[in-house]
Amino acid sequence: MVHFKKLVGEKCYLSPVDDSQAEKVGVWSNDIEVAIRTGDVTDMITYDQQKKYLEGMNNSRSYAFFIIRQEEGEVIGIARLMRVDLINRKALMGMFIGERGNRSKGIGTEATNLLLDFGFNILNLRNIMIETFSFNEPAIRTLKKVGFKEIGRRRKSIIYGKNEYDEILMDMLSDEFQDSRIEGILDNK
Repeated sequence: MVHFKKLVGEKCYLSPVDDSQAEKVGVWSNDIEVAIRTGDVTDMITYDQQKKYLEGMNNSRSYAFFIIRQEEGEVIGIARLMRVDLINRKALMGMFIGERGNRSKGIGTEATNLLLDFGFNILNLRNIMIETFSFNEPAIRTLKKVGFKEIGRRRKSIIYGKNEYDEILMDMLSDEFQDSRIEGILDNK
């Protein structure tokens, strides 16, 4: 399998999504720990469905990347911009680290910054929003660390077992983004 280094950090790089990892992503999509955090826990994903979904992930309104560990070249997650609106300069972001052993190591933070850099400095977006859930404290910490701000809550919008959780809406504006590698490339012509 060939992965292209579209956006490169120190711990990871982002490569355009293709269907080569359908089996691995299918395992993540059916992993209840991952699916609860993405809000897709009721989806029943087969190999063929996952392959077809990955094939259609990159289109005129969506940019999707595999998150790949720099050292091993291993695909460990997905980062994407969806509902890209180039007229109003906004998009919805989504991402997850599917491989448990790669969480809490700064890779998600770096992948988030790489995706934001692409959105703000390549697509020229003004606003990038993300939706998460109040129980997903690691994601909320990461998002705040890179500069996202909470802009609203949909109260008690998701129920797991006997517990009700808020959906949290967060966003960032282009002038709030501080960690551009793309601008550094341009500075070093």
